[in-house]
Amino acid sequence: MAKSSTHGVRYIGLATIDDSGVLLKGQSGLSDNGIYIINGKGEGTITANITGLEQAGTPVYANNQVKLIQHGKQQPQVALTVLNMNNDVLNKIKGYVSDGKGGYVLSSGDKPNVALLLCSEDIDGTLIYEGFSHGEVTETGRNHGTDNNNLTRADATLTFQALEPLKADIFMDDKGVQQPYKVWADDEPGFDLNLMYKEVFGGFSDVQSLRIPKKFKTTTVTQTSASSTSVTAQ
Repeated sequence: MAKSSTHGVRYIGLATIDDSGVLLKGQSGLSDNGIYIINGKGEGTITANITGLEQAGTPVYANNQVKLIQHGKQQPQVALTVLNMNNDVLNKIKGYVSDGKGGYVLSSGDKPNVALLLCSEDIDGTLIYEGFSHGEVTETGRNHGTDNNNLTRADATLTFQALEPLKADIFMDDKGVQQPYKVWADDEPGFDLNLMYKEVFGGFSDVQSLRIPKKFKTTTVTQTSASSTSVTAQ
């Protein structure tokens, strides 16, 4: 059974989706199959801090007592620091467009619809996935500093703000209400890597093609067996 304490960032996957929640591929998307794993040579995620998973409760008084506590909706966002991310992908998820002369400017149109999946692990090696099927990415600033005896690196700092899913049948709670955030553990009964990717990334169905970092354990877990067909990682 997964533990509450996690460590590290195994990887983050990104994709863009259309206004109906369907994955964009090729020139319209972030890669040929639509998914971009931030995990190239010298590339990766440094930090990914999630906030807004719950709102602090507001006490409601009656008869000189707190009779109930009201809770607002989830408003998750992820503060990302990334190392050497592909600049074309970075511009796409932020909504920067090419002027055809080597320059990019922020489009005055709608922000791209972005989906995000974060993978970490607990102390026993169980993989924990946190997914957002719809959101927007902003880069509010850049910090530069002079080099001296050491190189002063300026890493991209991004904010992903989650929105409710665009597809009507995903991320549902027990009351039939959609939520913007979902979490999985790969040792849970019924876990299926393929179905998770399909849900987060607008119908994606080609997990075998992804260059996912090694050490993910299972595709499907059942209550009677912890073994299953694994997906080859590269």
